Amino acid sequence: MSQPTHTRIRMFNTKETYPNQSLDNDLCQVVRAGNTVYVRGQIGTDFEGNLVGLGDPRAQAEQAMKNVKQLLEEAGSDLSHIVKTTTYLIDPRYREPVYQEVGKWLKGVFPISTGLVVSGLGQPEWLMEIDVIAVIPE
Repeated sequence: MSQPTHTRIRMFNTKETYPNQSLDNDLCQVVRAGNTVYVRGQIGTDFEGNLVGLGDPRAQAEQAMKNVKQLLEEAGSDLSHIVKTTTYLIDPRYREPVYQEVGKWLKGVFPISTGLVVSGLGQPEWLMEIDVIAVIPE
């Protein structure tokens, strides 16, 4: 295998992250490729594995955005450099509280966005997930 031309940030194995599932995948939270930053889908769980906002989609969106902010900063970018968001909801009724919360964090940024309603996410208590693509200014 050749050396990667990108940087992987916060690498982990799913054996530790999802002990209730029979998984063994090597992943990371962020990939920085050139001046592009790809952030893995973030949910209402902090980096210690604690769920924030059980049953509360707005609170989960707030924690997800805290994670996004921290990960972008670790990669050398920030929220103002987000170019695309993808938001996943398990119920269309969660659209307003989730989008209102995300909108607070991205006021004045004007990214493109995609929103999806899905039948479920990786764990049953997760109500929303958001991933982003950002750039690092030259």
